[in-house]
Amino acid sequence: MEIILTGKKSIYEEIKDTVERYITLGVIKEGERLPSVRTLGMKLGVNPNTVARAYYALEDEGILRSIPKKGVFACGPKKHDPVREEARSQLILYRDAGLSKADVLALIEDVYQER
Repeated sequence: MEIILTGKKSIYEEIKDTVERYITLGVIKEGERLPSVRTLGMKLGVNPNTVARAYYALEDEGILRSIPKKGVFACGPKKHDPVREEARSQLILYRDAGLSKADVLALIEDVYQER
């Protein structure tokens, strides 16, 4: 795994984005073990805590899985769910238009009761 730090973003973001891109493109396969935090930190010449932060963020997104005393493994690319993305963008529009959470929840209740 080759990570080139360009300095255009923070080191943590560059590591995170590169690992995510490699997994999305299939360079790193699902179930493949990634370098340890310490190993990758030494290779890049950065603090291992920076690598750990990137790995933790990817784990929170479901892209990586950490198994204690075994290592960090790729889970595969994020699943693209266009329906959820559209619903989320609509909810953001409603919020920005001034609808309260209670109003939106009431509308959702109305829609689901119409079935």
